[in-house]
Amino acid sequence: MTNPAIHCIAPCFIVRDVLAALAFYRDFLGFEITFQGPSEDDIFFGIVERGAAMIMFKAVGVEPVPNHTRDVKQGIMRWDAYMYVPDPDALAAEFASRNVEFFLPICDNDDNLRGFEVKDADGYLLYFGRPNKK
Repeated sequence: MTNPAIHCIAPCFIVRDVLAALAFYRDFLGFEITFQGPSEDDIFFGIVERGAAMIMFKAVGVEPVPNHTRDVKQGIMRWDAYMYVPDPDALAAEFASRNVEFFLPICDNDDNLRGFEVKDADGYLLYFGRPNKK
């Protein structure tokens, strides 16, 4: 018996303003807006995609709480989303050409990953990278 395919997973971020979030991902990170609604005059939910990466946004009247802002006194997980990128150096160059501000520039980190971090308009921390080859 073969397992049914799963093609992607999409984090869901609570945001202050869905239109601002959609614009950030489209204009700075090159994502395509694939949904905003539920209607043209009431947009509180949206979806962006780039390749197999998809992120959903919803404004529900509360402030976003990105992972790196939570201090539970047992360590933190900095990233709100990890996006596997086979060539993070090329993507970093693309983002730099769009004047994206890097939270952490391209580097090899302590987890033996090569990549970089970007903070979005609501403070969510995105990691774009891959494991280092051995």
